[in-house]
Amino acid sequence: MTDDTVRELIARSNRLGADPRNTNYAGGNTSAEGTGIDPVTGESVELLWVKGSGGDLGTLTEAGLAVLRRDRLRALAEVYPGVDREDEMVAAFDYCLHGRGGAAPSIDTAMHGLVEAAHVDHLHPDSGIALATSADGEKLTEQCFGARVVWVPWRRPGFQLGLNIAAIRRENPEAIGCILGGHGITAWGDSSAECEANSLEIIRTATEFIEANGRPEPFGPAVDRYTALPAEQRRRRAAQLAPVIRGLASTDRRQVGHFDDSDPVLDFLAHAEHPRLATLGTSCPDHFLRTKIRPLVLDTAADAPLDEVVLRLRELHFAYREDYAAYYYRHATPDSPAMRGADPAIVLVPGIGMFSFGRDKQTARVAGEFYLNAIRVMRGAEAISRYTPIDEAEKFRIEYWPLEEAKLARMPEPKPLATRIALIAGAGSGIGRAIAARLAAEGACVVIADRDAEAAARVAGELGSTDVAVPVTVDVTDPATVRAAVDATVLAFGGIDLVVNNAGLSISKPLLDTTEDDWDRQHSVTARGSFLVSREVARAMIAQDFGGDIVYIVSKNAVFAGPSNLAHSAAKADQAHQVRLLATELGTYGIRVNGVNPDGVVRGSGLPAGGWRAQRAAVYGVEEQDLGAFYSQRTLLKRQVLPDHVADAVFVLTAGALSRTTGLHVPVDSGVAAAFLR
Repeated sequence: MTDDTVRELIARSNRLGADPRNTNYAGGNTSAEGTGIDPVTGESVELLWVKGSGGDLGTLTEAGLAVLRRDRLRALAEVYPGVDREDEMVAAFDYCLHGRGGAAPSIDTAMHGLVEAAHVDHLHPDSGIALATSADGEKLTEQCFGARVVWVPWRRPGFQLGLNIAAIRRENPEAIGCILGGHGITAWGDSSAECEANSLEIIRTATEFIEANGRPEPFGPAVDRYTALPAEQRRRRAAQLAPVIRGLASTDRRQVGHFDDSDPVLDFLAHAEHPRLATLGTSCPDHFLRTKIRPLVLDTAADAPLDEVVLRLRELHFAYREDYAAYYYRHATPDSPAMRGADPAIVLVPGIGMFSFGRDKQTARVAGEFYLNAIRVMRGAEAISRYTPIDEAEKFRIEYWPLEEAKLARMPEPKPLATRIALIAGAGSGIGRAIAARLAAEGACVVIADRDAEAAARVAGELGSTDVAVPVTVDVTDPATVRAAVDATVLAFGGIDLVVNNAGLSISKPLLDTTEDDWDRQHSVTARGSFLVSREVARAMIAQDFGGDIVYIVSKNAVFAGPSNLAHSAAKADQAHQVRLLATELGTYGIRVNGVNPDGVVRGSGLPAGGWRAQRAAVYGVEEQDLGAFYSQRTLLKRQVLPDHVADAVFVLTAGALSRTTGLHVPVDSGVAAAFLR
């Protein structure tokens, strides 16, 4: 019985959470009651399984459920001290846990435990919130559902809301659920299937009601100056603006970004009412905890000159920060948590799209998804009534809720490269692949750039989802594809903080055998390619205005005069001096430029067998398979250099411990005395 109850609850949760029309990421919660065995007495007890704090319905597993004694949970109603002290009840949930208790109980646990129903769903569907945020939501709810769904006036989530909904359930036995003013919906049922069907009925009925009764242009007339630019022009402008906006949105703490130019976003921004509606802000607590109470909205024409747009963004950002601080001090009490930051989480640019920000890519993406939910809510509410979110004071009470502060305090410490965005050229194999893997493991968002599109996609897939790594195809000798790669980086993650110039090839021949084409190919990829990548990245870093790291994977051959290696070594020497020159030039912008000088990386190298390795083996008179051992034996440490060792050096240079180091070349060669830097 217990296993079936939990299995049905998880399956129902996953189905509901998989459809964004039902609820948003990590929004809402579900529960089921059943029986279990007390681990101490061995007696049968009534239990409640409910989604724990911070979990996501779409991906919920058994580990994400809190398990509580139903009798103890309901007994809390007898000791409830009242609304002024209801936050204390969350700590009391810990005394109701069964066995180890599973996940931490959420603030909504009371709603699930006090309602007389075996199964309860609390969701945040766009259509339900549209009714919940309408100026005459109570009347519209009755028109839409009759007695089948009951209106509940706004109340902050907590024990009292649970008591209120429990009372509504008792007093309205024919009702299948309720609309929570300003917030969402709750539904119940005697079985898991009935509860799910009731949730879906409420969502479907609300959607059909809005479609049947809504006016055709809820966002007002279209405005020519806000019309979306053509796709190519729009995304190029977005790429120009992304580093600027990210720099502004990271004034208090560095953020990762996400860009959305989907049709619903562009349509909202193209109409006359978007400034008014954006100023009203979001309503559902899950929304504004992710998006802040309102976005920053640019008010220039979509095709205005770039300099004009950037200047206006800076003015609006300054005003936004002042307004947010004023909001904080209007409502803060001596017991309020400190202001967490005054930068926007959502920036809306008419004709271009929406930029959203967070502590990592997933958080930034989800913030954008929540604002897209809010746009749909506003559309629905404006179609049938007037959008009226909960008031500012209530938003502050939730945004700066001590319970929310405690949840933030429980988050794990960020990894060393968290919020850093890295572009690795030549990352489809070998050294570049190892660098990408190391940087991603340390918390960075990485862009896998390679001429081989399949290899880039494969490496990106190995590293995780697109919240961690994305592939781009680039020929570093072509300025257009280099610019496109940088554009793709800033559109994927909001900006760029770190670039690794690793793309290369090795043509190793004596002088008399080196052709003009050999020379040109070697220098075009190694020297020219590094120059082109560094130039485009520097433009974005300067626009972003908080520095960055450029790392060149050079070679000990930049300083070591080896035999029969003219084109390769000369190109590497070019790269080595680029490090010094760019460190000198870009230091004023806080951009550090350093190099790593490996010895020949044979094992794990991305260079194919029979090419460079065969050439170098022939020069030294050894078998190709023995080249790595030969290289190691000529070093002081007698050890081979592997791709991971180069990746270690890149990490050390960029993780913060060497924050005052620029213009440095780090040897990773196991000690080649002839390559010592002088």
